[in-house]
Amino acid sequence: MIISRTPVRVSFLGGGTDYPEYFRNNAGMTLSATIDKYSYVTVSPLGKFFKHNILLSYSRTELANAVDEIRHPAVRECMKFMGIDGGIEVHYIGDLPARTGLGSSSSFTVGFLHALYACLGRPVDRGRLASEAVYVEREMIGERVGLQDQYACSLGGLLHLSFSRGMRVDARRLTLPGERLQALQERLLLFYTGVQRRSHDILEEQIERTKSGEIEPYLGELASLVPRGIDILCGRGDMSGFGELLHRNWILKKKLSSAVSNSRIDRYYEAARKAGAIGGKLCGAGTSGFILLYVEPGNAEKVRGALSRLPEVEFSFENEGSTIIFRRTGVALLNQ
Repeated sequence: MIISRTPVRVSFLGGGTDYPEYFRNNAGMTLSATIDKYSYVTVSPLGKFFKHNILLSYSRTELANAVDEIRHPAVRECMKFMGIDGGIEVHYIGDLPARTGLGSSSSFTVGFLHALYACLGRPVDRGRLASEAVYVEREMIGERVGLQDQYACSLGGLLHLSFSRGMRVDARRLTLPGERLQALQERLLLFYTGVQRRSHDILEEQIERTKSGEIEPYLGELASLVPRGIDILCGRGDMSGFGELLHRNWILKKKLSSAVSNSRIDRYYEAARKAGAIGGKLCGAGTSGFILLYVEPGNAEKVRGALSRLPEVEFSFENEGSTIIFRRTGVALLNQ
């Protein structure tokens, strides 16, 4: 039995520039951080005593005898990618709801691939794990996804990711003094809007506008916010400018597509701003999921009051990325 644990992430700046449709011709970059909310994937051998050859347990249960019968796209395509044809039992548990803008889909894909590698006794580099998760999601499943989620979830930490032609990704982990990182964490509030959606469905308009070059100026400015945010976080001065960058990022993000926001999300965001939030953004592709806000400590309770209908998620930053937290060896696990 193998259990992998893979974090989800909060994205700060530059989202939208991590799509090949943009960075094939422009420099893309993002700033994000992983948090202590995880996807747990358990993989264990399935004995020959059952009528089925594959058992999956997530929000539903699947019993199958062939990989092509599997309905869960990430499980099906990861097994194909790894050359595994059955004899497997897979269980998934997430700390937070899926399809809510925190990269949970990529967190699962990374975690499942990691668990399969461990079952096969094959070590895997975290960068390779991320790039293979990108391949599975984009090329095999056909999802409209960028590249920041897979690298963030795999590598972990506060990450500056740069994207360029040829699907090249350069990752730089930012190391802040403990008190500086704690100050940032204390100024971030995360609220759940209670709505789930598939980012694939939301992103169609944005991707088409990216391909046409229509939104290139907005994407260029989004990328330019990243080094400014890094300068603030790595400095020693007032951190409130980071909240202002988040606000500018949100204004620009809403220009990418009519599907990014809606009247409900706009009301929540404006209520938070009136209560004292300096800035923030909806995490993920848009219209639902989690709202991340930058709030100075003195205004935190006012903001919580303004958004009292929304559940708040308390979190801490994490640095480990995808890890194998349990391994029972001595058994040949998988059929290939």
